[in-house]
Amino acid sequence: VQLQASGGGLVQSGGSLRLSCAASGFRVDTYAIGWFRQAPGLVRERVGCISANDSSTYYGVSAKGRFSISRDNAKNAAYLQMNSLKTEDTGLYYCAADFKYSGIVAGSAANWGQGTQVTVSS
Repeated sequence: VQLQASGGGLVQSGGSLRLSCAASGFRVDTYAIGWFRQAPGLVRERVGCISANDSSTYYGVSAKGRFSISRDNAKNAAYLQMNSLKTEDTGLYYCAADFKYSGIVAGSAANWGQGTQVTVSS
């Protein structure tokens, strides 16, 4: 199981970015997917999670209403669409996958990708 996150970059406050998480070694529609971020000096924060069958979703307080997670089964990838970005959204964003949704929600997913940096300027 491998995950490859991409799509980060520098964006102005109020802008949008879409992060991608390419999966290999497993079908993305059979695993729960989560996005996490970590800013310098801060603990890793759960951004959003979605269960394998899309029946359950979770978004952190800061992400709710602005971010959304989706999947493209044909491309075997997951995405994090981020709108109305704020400077406090700056951080290293990670995607994670786990057979169990509870593992994703707990932040103890079995599989993690490398991070992609998002920097939001004022």
